[in-house]
Amino acid sequence: MTNDSANPAPTGSALAMAVLNSVQNPVILVDATGHIAFANWEAEAFFGASATHLARYRISTFIPFGSPLLSLIDQVRERRAPVNEYRVDLSSPRLGQDKLVDLYVAPVVSEPGSVVVVFQERSMADKIDRQLTHRAAARSVTGLASMLAHEIKNPLSGIRGAAQLLESSVPDDDRALTRLICDETDRIVSLVDRMEVFSDERPVDRSAVNIHSVLDHVKAIAQAGFARNIKITENYDPSLPPIHANRDQMIQVFLNLVKNAAEAIGDAPDGEIQLTTAYRPGMRLSVAGSREKISLPLEFCVHDNGPGVPADLLPHLFDPFITTKTNGSGLGLALVAKIIGGHGGIIECDSQGRRTTFRVLMPVSRETAPENVKAMSETGNSR
Repeated sequence: MTNDSANPAPTGSALAMAVLNSVQNPVILVDATGHIAFANWEAEAFFGASATHLARYRISTFIPFGSPLLSLIDQVRERRAPVNEYRVDLSSPRLGQDKLVDLYVAPVVSEPGSVVVVFQERSMADKIDRQLTHRAAARSVTGLASMLAHEIKNPLSGIRGAAQLLESSVPDDDRALTRLICDETDRIVSLVDRMEVFSDERPVDRSAVNIHSVLDHVKAIAQAGFARNIKITENYDPSLPPIHANRDQMIQVFLNLVKNAAEAIGDAPDGEIQLTTAYRPGMRLSVAGSREKISLPLEFCVHDNGPGVPADLLPHLFDPFITTKTNGSGLGLALVAKIIGGHGGIIECDSQGRRTTFRVLMPVSRETAPENVKAMSETGNSR
C-alpha cells in the first residue's frame, strides 16, 4: 500500500506556475493598473529582471515610449478579444538591440482588466525561415550544377583543344590570345567543378565525431598557414556529447568559416578568432514531411573581431554567388549551409560592429548521447 501523502499533487496555482515556467517563450500578466503581476522564467530573462522586481513597476517602464504593445493592451481590454501583432520592435537601451518580437495579447476572463502577453522572439522564427530558404537555394544550385556540368564542360574541352591547335600555327603576337582562351576555359571548368559538389547527393559515411577534435584540427591547420599571425582562442564545453556526422565534412565547414574570419581580419594587429561550444536547449526545427520537431541544442561558434558583414548582405550571406571578396565565387558559405543542412542543423551569422559570429546549431545524436543529455534534448528545458 502506497502513501500518496508523501508526494502530494501540486495545487492548481503551483501547477499553473510550473507549466508557465516550462514555456520557452516570455509570458507576463499585466493587471488592470498596468503593473506586471506575473512573469515566467523566460520573461525574467527577456526583461533582465526578477519577477519580484518587475511587479513593482508598470509595463510602460520596461518598453520603449510609444510602443505598439501599450495600444494592443488597451485594445484587448476594450474589445475583450485576443490580438496578434507581428514583427514589433521593442529594442531599447534597457532591453537591448534587435528585440524584434511577435506578440499575442489576450484578456483574462476571471480578472477584469488583466491581460496575458506572450512574446515570440523573431530571432528563432527567422532562423527557421532563413534555414528553409538556404536549403531551397542549395537545391536550386544542385540542379544548376548538374546542368552546367553536362552542357558547358564538354563544349569547353573542345574550345580549349582548338585553342591549343591554333597556338602552334599562329604568329607569336597572337599566341597571347590563344593562351588567354585556354586560361579562361580552365577557369570556367574549375568553377563548374566546384559547383558540381552541390549535385553530389550520395549518402556520406557518418560516425560519432568529437567536435572539439575537429576544431583543434582546424585550428592547427589555420595557425600553420592562413591564420599564422592571428590569435585563436577556445572556450569549449567539455561535457558535450559526440555528434553523428562526417568528420571530413565538419572539417571542411569549420575550415571554411575560420578562413573567412582570417580573411576578414586581414593584417589587423589585434585580430582574434574565438572558437566556442555550448549546450543551448530550446531551439527546435520543424522538418518537412514529419510532425516531429528536432531539437538543436549543440552550438558551435566561430567569432572574429573583423570589420563585420554589411547589414544589407546578412540575409543573403548563404545564397550562392554572394560574396564580399574581390575574387570570391560566393560558393563557400552556400556549400557550408548545404553540409550543415544535410546533417539536420542550421547555420546563422550575427554581425554587429567588430564582432561577427557564425553559429552552427546541431542535433544531439540519440545513438551517441548520454541518457541525461537525451532527456535534456527531449524536454528542451535546462532549468
